[in-house]
Amino acid sequence: MSSGDGGNISQNEETTGFFRRPVRTFVIRAGRMSESEKRNFDELQQVWCIPFEHKTLNYTEIFNNTNPVTMEIGFGMGHATGIIAENNPDMNYIGSEVHVPGVGRLLGDIKNRGLKNLYIIKHDALEILETMIPDDSLAAFHIFFPDPWPKKKHHKRRMLQRPRTDLLAKKLAPGGYLYFATDWQEYAESALEELTLTEGLVNKYESFAPHQEWRPRTKFEQKGIDAGRDIYELMFIKKEK
Repeated sequence: MSSGDGGNISQNEETTGFFRRPVRTFVIRAGRMSESEKRNFDELQQVWCIPFEHKTLNYTEIFNNTNPVTMEIGFGMGHATGIIAENNPDMNYIGSEVHVPGVGRLLGDIKNRGLKNLYIIKHDALEILETMIPDDSLAAFHIFFPDPWPKKKHHKRRMLQRPRTDLLAKKLAPGGYLYFATDWQEYAESALEELTLTEGLVNKYESFAPHQEWRPRTKFEQKGIDAGRDIYELMFIKKEK
């Protein structure tokens, strides 16, 4: 679309009066923190949260090893995140989330499970990708049940659309995968189309992926199932160079 001054606006920008601002893939929703979430956030963020900086991450310095790194975008309350990290101690994980109660809950989970392979960045995932994640460096992306932005006027906010998918592909290492799950059929079909058109990515399956048994079912997912919605999963691989 075009702005009022005749300039072009990318998918990551929108106008407000005479100014441009980023199009966010999220909104900060008010949510009361439990006492334990608040305590965890106050006491543990200095240990397990990586501050957002305009600086490229050095994974070896963070994790003290050279194991492959997976980034989860928008982990919500982090119910699946901690389980996956615990079940895969030879993998490293970075979770991004802006919802403070969810960050507080996952910090407590990291402590209770004694995890050494999971860190959190409390910031916009797109800005993290643009400024902190090296190109060709991630073994995987996990994107589980993101906001589907069901209204057509809000589709521009969806994570899985180009050029955002181009950025995701750029950050994946060759052979790395992007794994997406949603209970919103129209978003699933749109994401399938957008990922299929993203240069450098190839669908591991002909269409939607079968359920990956290693992914734990979350409370949010169960709500969708209880409401009669199907679960759609996608698995795309970055081509080897």
